Amino acid sequence: MDNEVYSFALKNTLDEIRNLCPDITNTFMFAEDGEIIAREENTPEKTTVRVVDALDSILEKAEAIGGIEGITLEGYNGRVNVSHMNGFYLVLVTSKKADANYVNTITRVLIPTVLKLLEKIHPTSLNGNLPSPKTESENSRVKEFEETVKKLVKETEVEKTKETIQPQIKLEPSLSEPPVNQLIVENLGGLLVPSDTVRIDNEILSQWEETYEGKKIGEVEIGTFDGKTARCKVKPIKGSKYEGKGIIQMPEKMQLDLEIRKGELVRVKPIIE
Repeated sequence: MDNEVYSFALKNTLDEIRNLCPDITNTFMFAEDGEIIAREENTPEKTTVRVVDALDSILEKAEAIGGIEGITLEGYNGRVNVSHMNGFYLVLVTSKKADANYVNTITRVLIPTVLKLLEKIHPTSLNGNLPSPKTESENSRVKEFEETVKKLVKETEVEKTKETIQPQIKLEPSLSEPPVNQLIVENLGGLLVPSDTVRIDNEILSQWEETYEGKKIGEVEIGTFDGKTARCKVKPIKGSKYEGKGIIQMPEKMQLDLEIRKGELVRVKPIIE
């Protein structure tokens, strides 16, 4: 009994992340009980064990304040980032010149999405004590999962490339195909918050309106990587906390309907009528 296939799938994801961002020198994941779940090929096993042992006392003490969402350690030659997501800890070692915002974005997008895909292959596959997939159907789902990860990484890389060249090149908009933005889900709560409305960065709304010659954007279509879609109203994000961070604030009911949650990636495009 083992979960070798699932660990291998996560290892491939970590390798893809490192290829996407070469400034990441080492990365691995471990469970809340300290078990190493996956590590990319350049990270020695002995190193991961020492790091987990060193973090153990910190994480144990943090339970008194509700746990840790993230830790960043600054060194002379780089940084160590520890992020808690979906019941696991992701450790990233980056060079000093690494773009911290970019590294945080790709990990906060890719890892939760990958974990959700794995849960759908087998709801308890990441908790150990499971056999490797043996049926043709299960093997097909694993293969589909790996292809989805590669596609997701490629799209993330394309988005980063667009950000880099955008100040230099002015692209002519296509009125037949609305622009699509990939945004990270954030909770939107409150007593008076309508369940049919999301909030996104006002800069994105302005770009869409400029693309369509000042036409007011009042609705958007949200699409998940599982193929689910929803049409809803849209308003600008309030306050500066989430501005410029690629966030979409969504009510809990809408997240449940789309079977997604905070930290996952969705595709968002304006409704033009």
